[in-house]
Amino acid sequence: MAKTAFPLRRLLASAAAAVALTAGVSAFAAPLDVEKEQLKLGFIKLTDMAPLAVAVEKGFFEDEGLSVTLEPQANWKVLLDRVISGELDGAHMLAGQPLGATIGFGTKAHIVTAFSMDLNGNGITLSNEVWQKMRAGLPKGPDGKIAHPIKADALKPVIAQYKAEGKPFTMGMVFPVSTHNYELRYWLAAGGINPGLYSPTDVSGQIGADALLSVTPPPQMPATLEAGTIYGYSVGEPWNQQAVVKGIGVPVITDTEIWKNNPEKVFGVTDDWAKKYPNTHLAVLKALIRAAMWLDENNNANRAEAVKMLAKSDYVGADAKVIANSMTGTFEYEKGDKRDVPDFNVFFRYNANYPFYSDAIWYLTQMRRWGQIAEAKPDSWYAKVAADVYKPELFLKAARLLVEEGKAKESDFLWTGDGYKPVDSGFIDGIPYDGHKPNDYLGTLPIGLKGDQKVEGGQVVGG
Repeated sequence: MAKTAFPLRRLLASAAAAVALTAGVSAFAAPLDVEKEQLKLGFIKLTDMAPLAVAVEKGFFEDEGLSVTLEPQANWKVLLDRVISGELDGAHMLAGQPLGATIGFGTKAHIVTAFSMDLNGNGITLSNEVWQKMRAGLPKGPDGKIAHPIKADALKPVIAQYKAEGKPFTMGMVFPVSTHNYELRYWLAAGGINPGLYSPTDVSGQIGADALLSVTPPPQMPATLEAGTIYGYSVGEPWNQQAVVKGIGVPVITDTEIWKNNPEKVFGVTDDWAKKYPNTHLAVLKALIRAAMWLDENNNANRAEAVKMLAKSDYVGADAKVIANSMTGTFEYEKGDKRDVPDFNVFFRYNANYPFYSDAIWYLTQMRRWGQIAEAKPDSWYAKVAADVYKPELFLKAARLLVEEGKAKESDFLWTGDGYKPVDSGFIDGIPYDGHKPNDYLGTLPIGLKGDQKVEGGQVVGG
């Protein structure tokens, strides 16, 4: 049952609706009868937590009868554990986290998502030393600047040189099931560099690796790079741009150049929570959709205001100028080489919030490719896991309510289709991906497990 004490905005909305009805005019819908009004939601200090901050700051949660506290978390593991334990009602999560948890890679728990928070937003940064070794061999465009995208082929001889000198080539990523891990691995493998495999007995992810990837929390990336512990990293903003500002590294590629318009973060809750509080879940989704719309509306006209929000210590707590480097449609690579990247952060357009089954399946293919899924699975298994975790029907239910209330347009959303995107060829290596055929896709990738292959005793066996 909902509590009897309501936020002021909810009381006003209900009163206005009653007045409109008695006056014989069309009334806007009153807030949902939420089962739980006081919510605590977790996040990591990254710019892509923006929909949560906006939903608080612009009163969108309050409009839905919710009183929401946002709480930063130390790292992705702590965040997931606290959602599972119930200390957090839900959280800003890595797109792979609900999938990894549900299939039991790491902490086992059934997590669901009905809202994709954004597209793109990550980059790969290398130390100044590595960049200088790599830079000389890179082609230039007509303007005399380094041509983009920069492929990992140019990094391969640098790694070979370090190996010959007895120095392992180490790089940071934020979590084993993070987009950052899979994007970094994809970029490296597309350049002929083996990023290593996982096995049930060795979860380092470094079996047979040319480049050794390890976990570093996002805010610690620049300091770890500066200390020389790692030679590069894959992370979200503002931590690539921070390396430019500090003069300690060079972002060489954005994830939109690795996989155009890739899903990045999701809003995740436990399946039990979603079933216990269905109206509350819908209310949260409605507020987040409105926040995403606000972030992208009028050609990103609200981004400057969003940057000021995110710069607050309650949220990202980084310098506003650093956040603005990527949030306002530009991205700085080498110091002074600022380029237009209008879709670096996408929060609503291109159906960014729709939780596509095909996106879920892509993450699962990467888990299988690198050994986090140790055994071969049929295509039907991938489809079932995707449907167990991604909930487009709930997203569309929340969207429908917003349309009925006049807060969104019918044309804002994708109402038809089977939850799968068309075949996607927007990857840096040009290899097409069809979410309906995950095993065929795995068979086309040159490095990584495929077919019945598995890792035993540190070796790949099977065919």
